[in-house]
Amino acid sequence: MAKRQAPVVKNEIYDVTFEDLTHEGAGVAKIEGFPIFVENALPDEQAKIKVIKVNKGFAFGRLVELKQESAHRIDAPCPIYSQCGGCQLQHVSYEGQLEYKRKQVEQVLARIGKLDLNQVKVHPTLGMEDPWSYRNKAQVPVGEREGGLVAGFYQKRSHDIIDMERCLIQQADNDDVVQAVKRICEKYGIRAYNEEKHKGWLRHIMVRYGLITNELMVVFVTRTADFPHKADMIKEITETFPRVKSIVQNINSKRTNVIFGDETNVIWGEEYIYDKIGDVKFAISARSFYQVNPEQTKVLYDKALEYAQLTGEESVIDAYCGIGTISLFLAQKAKKVFGVEIVPEAIEDANRNAELNGFTNAEFAVGEAEVVIPNWYKQGNKADVIVVDPPRKGCDEALLTTILDMKPKRVVYVSCNPGTLARDLHLLEQGGYETVEVQPVDMFPHTVHCEAVALIELK
Repeated sequence: MAKRQAPVVKNEIYDVTFEDLTHEGAGVAKIEGFPIFVENALPDEQAKIKVIKVNKGFAFGRLVELKQESAHRIDAPCPIYSQCGGCQLQHVSYEGQLEYKRKQVEQVLARIGKLDLNQVKVHPTLGMEDPWSYRNKAQVPVGEREGGLVAGFYQKRSHDIIDMERCLIQQADNDDVVQAVKRICEKYGIRAYNEEKHKGWLRHIMVRYGLITNELMVVFVTRTADFPHKADMIKEITETFPRVKSIVQNINSKRTNVIFGDETNVIWGEEYIYDKIGDVKFAISARSFYQVNPEQTKVLYDKALEYAQLTGEESVIDAYCGIGTISLFLAQKAKKVFGVEIVPEAIEDANRNAELNGFTNAEFAVGEAEVVIPNWYKQGNKADVIVVDPPRKGCDEALLTTILDMKPKRVVYVSCNPGTLARDLHLLEQGGYETVEVQPVDMFPHTVHCEAVALIELK
């Protein structure tokens, strides 16, 4: 059978109408059914494009001339938006972003999950009243240029750092601290890490901020364990920002793109800062996983709690429980909550957070959810409700099999990846469950990422 020839040619110009957006935010146009992906293009726009790369089943292009704009197109307010890889949707109105995310969830539920959207309600995306300055954690790489330090996000598809004063989706306090730390480091002649040569000292500056408490933590990620001018630098940071409660050094001596190394030491102040989501208080360490948008985290967890439909008599399992954020929300209404998480430090934090809030009905175990929960089931422990909040790769098949064996009345699935959510819902549906409704939540405005909560009930 002859191989189908692509209907487009590299470097040629074509007139197209865009139909959709990819999960990375690029516009999708089709020529004779052959998809072409173009950055900065929006559905319903008409344009001239130049094809810059042709692959076997798709091509990439770039905008040459925009002939008809989408009603959702706006001017991105960030001056470095076109270079920076941090945001992908600032050129889309916020209303348009929320609709794009709802459609994205619907499309994968139908295509990957094989769900009938006449039977499953996908609600409009829950967005923010003010979708700016929401991130409570800044972690920025540090480099050198013309003798001075630069700190900012990486340019798209590269490891070149764009120096920035302000990031519009960061809490302003985080930006202020990053800039001050950069200036203090420059003053004392601190050298930035050079990836190619594996030389230099300072790799990343991280700042964490407690939205409710106003507390700040500064983390230096360094290549070596020494700390030049430590006393002077601590004095300047704490005098400039009295709300800094903790200064931490993390040592990462490896040649790697991974931010953190294995050794973390508090060099000044407390090990934790604190924050609250609703009525629940959390201790946050340098390495704790804590959602970066606390305002929308409450929206997300309130929805998970609503879907769990707890009366106070239920036994609940929280798989992938992290530092116990969802577990403790559930513990407010459940008889007993069992959380499981693979990271030992996260379980230490979860136990501390339970104690901090006076919860005696939450118990936590270290291990892989797909190993621990099947063992609990073999020992006769069953749950009325199971809540899962897995990483981007979704739930392990062994965990889904145990859920099907255990047959809880309800499963609440909190997802950061609609694609793996759809895949896992398909498996649960095949095993005797039905997806009742799905609620997208915009945790990361101006980016393509979308969270969703699904309510799944035993047929």
